[in-house]
Amino acid sequence: MIKYLIIDDEYIAHDIIKGYCDLLPNMQLMKSCFDALEAFEYLNTNKVDLIFLDLNMPKLKGFEFLRTLSFPPKVIVTTAYKKYAIEGYELQISDYLLKPFSFERFLKAVNNAVGSNNTKQNTNTTEQDNGAQTIFLRSNKKYIQVNISIILFAESAGNYTKVVTLNEIITIREKISDLLEKLPKNDFLKVHKSFIVAKKHIENIEGNRIKVKEHKIPIGTTHKNIINEFLTE
Repeated sequence: MIKYLIIDDEYIAHDIIKGYCDLLPNMQLMKSCFDALEAFEYLNTNKVDLIFLDLNMPKLKGFEFLRTLSFPPKVIVTTAYKKYAIEGYELQISDYLLKPFSFERFLKAVNNAVGSNNTKQNTNTTEQDNGAQTIFLRSNKKYIQVNISIILFAESAGNYTKVVTLNEIITIREKISDLLEKLPKNDFLKVHKSFIVAKKHIENIEGNRIKVKEHKIPIGTTHKNIINEFLTE
């Protein structure tokens, strides 16, 4: 379960963010805070995995508040001001959403936050709760949270991509190149124009084929250098 906090002085922003989160599994709103001081008081005695943070608020600005936290959770900034983006990434935020933002862009931000490890924290994170990083995949008009560690490979299928895991095959309406951008770059290889493979599940490589469980995946001619680099790591 991803426990999250909304910090924003606008009621409509709370409604939009909560509405988007309600469409996703395993998202639990812990508190709606309308200024940073209220959030600071809550975090003194409670822990969350993710904060949706507005910047232009009374009493204490968003980034000023963030600097007061010794071990901040993952943070997605939600603001109408794009000029603070560089400062935000210097503070190791997970993503920077410009209002108004679409659900698709919001989902990408949540995936960035849930699947990233670059924020210093001392909380019960999604990785600790689930034993692995996770990603949301859209299939048949619903969003499925999948542990990245159980993904074996992905295969392009026209306008769709088949994501093959240890347990099931999930078909998503998304380009394979877009899926690759959401996955941890150090853990997956694009070995063919139509295939992405999880490094940890590669059993052997023979000729132009990669064996993953009972599957044999082709190596594209233009992707052989990627395999050679992988073998010499």
